[in-house]
Amino acid sequence: MVPRIKDLVEVLYREIPTGVGSKGRLRLTTQELKKVLLRGAQWVVEQGFGDREDLEHTESGGYIEGADPDVISRKAYERGSPQLGTLGSGNHFTEIQFVDEIYDEKVANSLGLFKDQITVMIHTGSRGLGHQVCTDFLEVMQRAAQRYGIKLPDRELACAPFNSQEARDYFSAMNASANYAWANRQYIMHWVRETFMRVFNTGPKGIGMSLVYDVAHNIAKIEEHTVNGRRVKVIVHRKGATRAFAPGHPELPPVYRETGQPVIIPGDMGRASFVLIGTERGMTEAFGSTCHGAGRLLSRHQAIKKAKGRSIRREMEDMGIIVRAAGRGTLAEEMPEAYKDISNVVEVVHRAGLSKKVARLRPLGVIKG
Repeated sequence: MVPRIKDLVEVLYREIPTGVGSKGRLRLTTQELKKVLLRGAQWVVEQGFGDREDLEHTESGGYIEGADPDVISRKAYERGSPQLGTLGSGNHFTEIQFVDEIYDEKVANSLGLFKDQITVMIHTGSRGLGHQVCTDFLEVMQRAAQRYGIKLPDRELACAPFNSQEARDYFSAMNASANYAWANRQYIMHWVRETFMRVFNTGPKGIGMSLVYDVAHNIAKIEEHTVNGRRVKVIVHRKGATRAFAPGHPELPPVYRETGQPVIIPGDMGRASFVLIGTERGMTEAFGSTCHGAGRLLSRHQAIKKAKGRSIRREMEDMGIIVRAAGRGTLAEEMPEAYKDISNVVEVVHRAGLSKKVARLRPLGVIKG
């Protein structure tokens, strides 16, 4: 397997468009894109890109109800239409990994993970469509905060009462963006599978690539939680965080109802990523949430300055990791030392009981936007 990593990385890089403003292989009509915004990965699977088991292993079954394509601006449609099925830029990636450590064998078995197994992790979202939705509604929400007399301590914050028209419209647009993101990852996952089958000249059973879990982040969701001893509905904002529901939660698919929700924590491209599981303590202390990733140590500008005169790609190859990226600047911005050590971050949430370690994954081949 390992000698074929370079072949896999090269083909994946050709098959999955990356980088700022990248355009995909799909040519959807406006009506088809509206169906994506309404039904997310569900619609994609119905078009033949994946199967029902993928949806059973995806948060919310691959889409959120309450999306309204009509509140999405024309500019957001224009940006999102050509980008469906693309990886994008920044810290988004497709990464070939292997399982090098198992911390809980019973849970790992239930997730289908085992020592030395080859895995693929995909991190991307709603691309230019979601970015434009945010840009459009920031102005709306800032005006709304003034209208409703809400004083905010930071100009980076925006707020409106949830029952206001402004908030309802934004929530519907955000749900549509989340559905786009699930669709985007579903398309990419399908093409990853096709690439493995082509490189290894085998069929679906031969590669045995089944989805462990697809979970959103940078999203707000209506959920029920216990607050001051009472069960209430709240809006949980997970910005830079990820969902981590405990065993028995009714929103989990039956296959994970006993173990708890799989939690995917990506690290940097040179060290590791982790799979954890949600806990009851995380439900009571953090609204069923945990960290989303390692977090940066250096700004993108600082990282580029530190990488000057170096070949990050060659340094990665010396570590045994094959990397392809849309440009040298991306590799500089995303070099391992730009991030905190993910092992330390995960150890904190593990010891705090917010989520529990199941497996550690090491990178072999990385495609960066």
